Amino acid sequence: MSNSDVTVRPLTEADKPGWHALWKAYLTFYETSVPDEVYETTFARLIGDDAQDYNALVAESDGKLVGLTHYLFHRHCWRIENVCYLQDLYAAPEVRGKGVGRALIEGVYAAADAAGAPSVYWMTQEFNHTARQLYDRIGTLTPFIKYQRP
Repeated sequence: MSNSDVTVRPLTEADKPGWHALWKAYLTFYETSVPDEVYETTFARLIGDDAQDYNALVAESDGKLVGLTHYLFHRHCWRIENVCYLQDLYAAPEVRGKGVGRALIEGVYAAADAAGAPSVYWMTQEFNHTARQLYDRIGTLTPFIKYQRP
């Protein structure tokens, strides 16, 4: 598989079963899950038209969804323009290392450029070594450390 074998496009209503399977696998990778209500609400938001909702791109190969990404535009106190947060990125195990993750990130970069958002950022877990090999080539590691409410 090469990048030319993969089509990156916006998520559609018809993609729901494939998206659900990919997102469930993504959450399983991170050793978590969400209730069915969250799956339903998230999908509705991803295909909705509210500017504050997330957006989604999917990667398709041979008529099958093989990857997904969810991203959000938001305001930033240090910029006039919105910035773009790439929250979720997942490529099915059988296509890892074949350009799917790169194609999805480049799709988010293109969406950010089209929206006038000069910055795209994301986080990953330290142990996600495979993905970090790609991220080190397509992004810049920052010194920020994440904290959250206990």
